[in-house]
Amino acid sequence: MTAVPARKRLTCRSRSAAGAAVADGGRTIVQAARDHDVSWPVVAAAFTAHAAVVLPTQPQPVQVLGIDEIRRGRPKWEFDEATRSWQTVVDRWHVGLVDLSGGQGLLGQVEGRTAQVVVDWLMARPESWREQVRYVAINMCTIFKSAIRQALPHAQLVVDHFHLVQLANSTVTDVRRRVTMQVRGRRGRKRDREWELRNRLTRSAARMSGDLVAELEGELKGLPPRIGLPILAAWNAKEDLRDLLATARTHPDREDVADLLYRFYHRCADSDLTELQRLADTVQTWWPQILAFLHTGITNAGSEATNRVTKTLARDAYGFRNPINQRLRTRCATTRRHRGHLNPR
Repeated sequence: MTAVPARKRLTCRSRSAAGAAVADGGRTIVQAARDHDVSWPVVAAAFTAHAAVVLPTQPQPVQVLGIDEIRRGRPKWEFDEATRSWQTVVDRWHVGLVDLSGGQGLLGQVEGRTAQVVVDWLMARPESWREQVRYVAINMCTIFKSAIRQALPHAQLVVDHFHLVQLANSTVTDVRRRVTMQVRGRRGRKRDREWELRNRLTRSAARMSGDLVAELEGELKGLPPRIGLPILAAWNAKEDLRDLLATARTHPDREDVADLLYRFYHRCADSDLTELQRLADTVQTWWPQILAFLHTGITNAGSEATNRVTKTLARDAYGFRNPINQRLRTRCATTRRHRGHLNPR
């Protein structure tokens, strides 16, 4: 029978259905094996063959590219007798490149978190493909910044505002922990009022009522001055930065941006807090990329969503021992919508 290849016990149709169940249906290898009453290695081989057919060898051109890293698991080393040193065989980091404008999802994933691996992936694309990339959204990572400057010098770098807000909240937390340790001689405890306000300090004032904001300021002023005043200054600086980032997608005037930026810098300078000075230095270093976000409103949310799918896939599989199989499964899972196998509802 032509449906059953030589030296095979499974029909081509059944093998293709098992591979499609994993690549297009989002099932795990074990689940697809049980559903089709075959063994795990058969489904794994069928998935690899099916993925080689449905996944494009070269991504379509994109205008907005997103780059972000994700931790895949534990690293592995081998001892090299030639150099008499330990060499990394499996890196714990993967870098994903995502289409943020055309809906292609994950374009590719490379092992490692160095500028060279990103440059190698980009340089493997045709020159016409690289020339069409206008914006690249990244977090505040100098590795990605260096890679884009080498491979895509014409593209505009955009810093994702989520990481800026996260850094500002971490700054407030660092100030709170430091002053608590200095004044109380210990870490914060449940009976300490500044510890009880820790979650409210990281919330956006724009999403709180005026009475709640006034109550928070009163609570901080009621604390011992060596505790309450530094925390209040850090919280005000964080809110100044959020006000600056909130002007994105509103076509802000140059004067308005300059006024908000000056207010943030002035607050950090007057506070004389090391944490706020470090935050201001970071904003100054990345200001051209932050300004690009204010003008374009481009975020790296698509890359973060891809990372969430990758982590969910790894949990369902109870981890991957083979990084090549992991990247293949990840690409299939994150491109199902673009390939027409995911119902948005």
